[in-house]
Amino acid sequence: MTTQTHHVDHELIQAAEHIARTRCRGDNHTMAAAARAQYGRIVTAVNAYHFTGGPCAELVLIGAAAAQGAYELDTIVAVGDRDRGVVPPCGRCRQVLLDYFPSLKVIVGEGDRIRTVRVPDLLPESYIWADHQLDAE
Repeated sequence: MTTQTHHVDHELIQAAEHIARTRCRGDNHTMAAAARAQYGRIVTAVNAYHFTGGPCAELVLIGAAAAQGAYELDTIVAVGDRDRGVVPPCGRCRQVLLDYFPSLKVIVGEGDRIRTVRVPDLLPESYIWADHQLDAE
């Protein structure tokens, strides 16, 4: 499969890095995420680590965006605290991001290999959550 890359939103990466530097404290918050919503607005969030598997920063961001009225996201990125840089979404987040935003772009890679790809490219041949729903006619 050939993955098409898109423009890298460096402002989004910088927003996530800023949140990681200023809001990630201790072991409870170790990842930050930023997403560009429609009309260019940036929404940010941090993970809520817990030994039971608390939500990743990307999942917290979905809720934070909705709470702020941002229901359409265009691009998302996650970064680690302690200057770890861009971190790709885990498998669970890939599936949730695909289910909520099938046309979402995700920033992945490191260093000079940073790139933006579509979320379906990160989860090929995936289960589509909406497939279980019947069309109401």
